Amino acid sequence: MSVSPVESSLSDPALIGVRTSTRSELTLWQQIKEDWIAHGKDWTLPGFRAVAVQRFGVWRMGVEPKLLRAPLSVLYRMLYRKVRNGYGIELPYTVKLGRRVIIEHQGAIVVHGYCTIGDDCILRQGVTLGNRHMDRLLDAPQLGDRVNVGAGAKLFGAIQVGDDVQIGANAVLLKDVPAGATAVGIPAKIVKSRQT
Repeated sequence: MSVSPVESSLSDPALIGVRTSTRSELTLWQQIKEDWIAHGKDWTLPGFRAVAVQRFGVWRMGVEPKLLRAPLSVLYRMLYRKVRNGYGIELPYTVKLGRRVIIEHQGAIVVHGYCTIGDDCILRQGVTLGNRHMDRLLDAPQLGDRVNVGAGAKLFGAIQVGDDVQIGANAVLLKDVPAGATAVGIPAKIVKSRQT
């Protein structure tokens, strides 16, 4: 499997040294700069723009009083709709988004508002992270760090995906996946697992 320029940017020397600090220690601009570097320093990429809007949405919720937050919320909603309608990327501010998350391509990407996506994860076009049952609308996938989600993959329900997991293109994941595993197929099965 070849490595894209965006993926190779994860080893960019500019990121070394900032990896040890937690997300809460970073300002909005530091987060956006880190995401910009992770996206190959290309501010025109739809994935970078979607992540930047999500970061802004989270940040504006901390603005007090609510009267000052109101115009920022209007701006956030406009930007969110532009990203959703223009690029086909639904990434609400309620997602717990880790650091340096890369949205590799645009189009048909839907992320449930209660998802957790760990640090250094990669999502590709056509990915859905959503709920599985209509009577449990708040159930959503929880991704660990460095999860690589292939194009067209669907992850449904309150599943736990461990660190360093590879999810194949067009896989339909309905069950937990342990750290270091590779899951492919419909429904997804583990074809490779880290030896312990």
